[in-house]
Amino acid sequence: MTQVWVDGQPDKNVNPLDRGLAYGDGLFATMRVHQGEIQFLNTHFERLTQGAYRLGFNWQPSSALTLQLKALAKANPKACIKLLLTRGVGGRGYGAAVVRHNSAIILDSAQRDRDSLESSSLASAPLNVTEVVSVHALPTHYEQWQQQGIRLALSDVRLGRQPKLAGIKHCNRLEQVLIKSVDLAENAQDWLVLDSDDNVIESSMANIFFVVDKAIITPRISFSGVAGMMREQVIHQLLAMGYSVRITDFHYSMLADAKHVFITNSLFGLVDVVAIADRRFSLASWTSRIREHLSLTL
Repeated sequence: MTQVWVDGQPDKNVNPLDRGLAYGDGLFATMRVHQGEIQFLNTHFERLTQGAYRLGFNWQPSSALTLQLKALAKANPKACIKLLLTRGVGGRGYGAAVVRHNSAIILDSAQRDRDSLESSSLASAPLNVTEVVSVHALPTHYEQWQQQGIRLALSDVRLGRQPKLAGIKHCNRLEQVLIKSVDLAENAQDWLVLDSDDNVIESSMANIFFVVDKAIITPRISFSGVAGMMREQVIHQLLAMGYSVRITDFHYSMLADAKHVFITNSLFGLVDVVAIADRRFSLASWTSRIREHLSLTL
């Protein structure tokens, strides 16, 4: 059963005026609990802090939040913990105090003029960040995915290009909702997602890697997509193992050159892809070693 805490209080409701609810003005991390500890907790914190800064609000994990997360991990030794942050409770209208450059509040004049017409309740100081913590069961089929690999189908939903948001796991997930609203074929487990130029970006829930000749390629996340925490960990591990990794554009037509494919996220770690649409791929012998090195095996 899902458990939820809002600002440290169990079963507390989110304020209806919260900007996360009104505008998706926030970001989140999904974290795996392994043997009573959250994997890569400090890295998750760093990415949330950086993402919040890019969205224009300051956030640092408090000692109380850190203790709460660690206690929940001990109480739920094999689970998923989600930490969602929003800018906080605000009035009607898009405008909000934006914190940048030594905590200065910046709103350009054109934005101020627009917002003054929309709302007289524009905040004059940064809002209090809302923290939502929830505990969920870890999907049981992920273990089978690791053992057998999965198949991807090609989604007809293309990701928009927005460099100011690219890489952030922000709360505006309508593209993913549209992708997931279509039923997969019986032999497919997830969607492969392209951008408007037919460049491969990710799967609907994970980053993706391709092995072409002697290089391992993962799509650059400069205009769309999420630069996942596990993507970073796997890149570092591959480099430590002596492999060459390239972060670059990967057009859908380049699938013909790929020998192996795998996807990564923080919950299932690393999963091999055995087919995309009607194209098949062999399993790389070394992906199991990456799972072992990073303690990702389920």
